[in-house]
Amino acid sequence: MQIIRKSSFKPVPWRNGGGVTHEAMRVPAHGDDFVWRVSVAQIDASGPFSDFAAYHRTMVLLKGSGLELKFGDGHQRLLGRIGQWVQFDGALATHCRLLDGPCMDLNLMVAKTRTMVARVEQLREGRELSASQSESTLIFGIDAPLILDAGGGDDARRLEPWDLAVMTNATVRVAQALPGSTTPAAAFFATIQH
Repeated sequence: MQIIRKSSFKPVPWRNGGGVTHEAMRVPAHGDDFVWRVSVAQIDASGPFSDFAAYHRTMVLLKGSGLELKFGDGHQRLLGRIGQWVQFDGALATHCRLLDGPCMDLNLMVAKTRTMVARVEQLREGRELSASQSESTLIFGIDAPLILDAGGGDDARRLEPWDLAVMTNATVRVAQALPGSTTPAAAFFATIQH
């Protein structure tokens, strides 16, 4: 299991020059094209998103008062709470309207040639996640620290909010790091086929 700390994310300009994203991981690591990429985007002003026609996009609101997305097919989606999320085709023209100031969001882009399943969960109890040799499973804490235990407790690792864990051919138990907390911890999970 690999853990990429928020402090090591690399700032990268948007393709359209309208903002900055902080890249956590991309596969492959170099080149303009990628199979998948995880980043945290900083949205300082309303405007169009970059064109990513070859990708499926997943977006989760991480910080701010929210935003509204208007898609080229006429659909709209409001993300008004931390942890709300949306999936959409990167080929759609997408316009973002900030509701009340800047926002930060998690972005997962996966090539349309790959199969991907993603979700946001509210963790009250621990849960077990597995990834086979032919897939990568991503774990991203949204609003609270998580404990990732690969077996026996001695291998437990702490995942701070906005850190990314990536595992292949492994099983891990994911739980809240704050015992006795009455508020569930929001976490983003995704599994991508190689």
